Amino acid sequence: MDATNLDILDLVQEEDVKFIRLAYCDLFGVQKNMAIMSSQLRRAFEEGIAFDGSAVKGFGTPERSDLFLVPDGSTASLLPWRPAHERVMRLCCNVRNPDGSDFEGYSRNILKKAIQRCADMGYICNTGTECEFYLFRTDEEGNPTLIPHDRGGYHDVAPLDRGENIRREICLALEEMGLLPECSHHERGPGQHQIDFRYSDALSAADNFIAFRMAVKAISSQNGCFASFMPKPLAGESGNGLHIHLSLSQGGKNLFHQGQNHSQTAESFIAGILQRAAEITAILNPLPNSYSRFGCFDAPRYISWSHQNRSQLIRIPASTEEHTRMELRSPDPSCNPYLAFALLLHAGLDGIEAGEKLPPASGKILFEKQENLKPALPHTLGEALELLRRSSFVQKYLPAHTLEQYLTEKDREWKEYTEAEDPQAFSVSRYFETV
Repeated sequence: MDATNLDILDLVQEEDVKFIRLAYCDLFGVQKNMAIMSSQLRRAFEEGIAFDGSAVKGFGTPERSDLFLVPDGSTASLLPWRPAHERVMRLCCNVRNPDGSDFEGYSRNILKKAIQRCADMGYICNTGTECEFYLFRTDEEGNPTLIPHDRGGYHDVAPLDRGENIRREICLALEEMGLLPECSHHERGPGQHQIDFRYSDALSAADNFIAFRMAVKAISSQNGCFASFMPKPLAGESGNGLHIHLSLSQGGKNLFHQGQNHSQTAESFIAGILQRAAEITAILNPLPNSYSRFGCFDAPRYISWSHQNRSQLIRIPASTEEHTRMELRSPDPSCNPYLAFALLLHAGLDGIEAGEKLPPASGKILFEKQENLKPALPHTLGEALELLRRSSFVQKYLPAHTLEQYLTEKDREWKEYTEAEDPQAFSVSRYFETV
């Protein structure tokens, strides 16, 4: 057993931890967990804890269902909103086969392979997220409603911003958990908020994003509110985006900064993502409701890039040398961050290997729909799924069974959506409380 795991066992004793949450995600980024008593943590580190993989979406079949959760000691965090005595610790887990090998259909393992490829090419990918969410009122029985918690707008303060104290609690809790929130504010929509994170390695960023969604929902509930990450919960209001910030470093040097320009490596990385953006949209925007967000309230519709221009798919925000990066503005918080980051990394690295050239920056304002402007992101989940299905790029980097499982589930959701009498009502009923 390595030193980190031994340190965690000591911490469990020192902090009076009684329950361990073994956290993982299904194929679609929905957090799952198994609770074990702290006395079982050593066994979990050494042997893993068995579970039924066939009961988890995208994992397995009844005839090959045995999988094992093996906690990653470096991800340990105490849950601040749980009791101070008999505390609860959360650990992200690896998923392994009975023979001890990594389960290839687990998205965290898929991301680790992409990170290893990045390292083999001599790069470190720094990843940061900006995530939006809505706070809604609950009824007398504690059930969520579609009534926003306040009527505030962008950067408003109290009393218009009634979620200020909740955001503060969330940020303090995340900080206690070892995550690194940098800032928070009220967003454009009524009851809409945003929390931004400092960049980290891609695996930590994905782990932290899953923990973030959990913390937001838990703390909001304790404050009598319901938090939703649904891409477009309110028709006619701003949607929830997940802006993903990426940069590459080599030898401690940020390759996205080279005087007044970007290095050729950074430009090829961006070009690779632009080239494959449409065919991975079904991963970055996995719900039928995701596509109601495109083309309004700063959500991009077209495949283009620019410096600073928020109407573009990719922009280069104004920043100091250390923080120069690209920002991808199309994803939303319903995505599986492990799959999203993995495919973005592979797309960028493919661009570097092929020496792809970055097209000229666009200076256009592209919020409004423009006839015949190409290329564009898919208009519907159905279109996105067809591009995903035909993508030789995705087939190269996602296991065949994993891709098949993903397409099967999303095809079914798309069919149900198109057959619904009221698609928006279907989306709210299906995703509002679960995302």
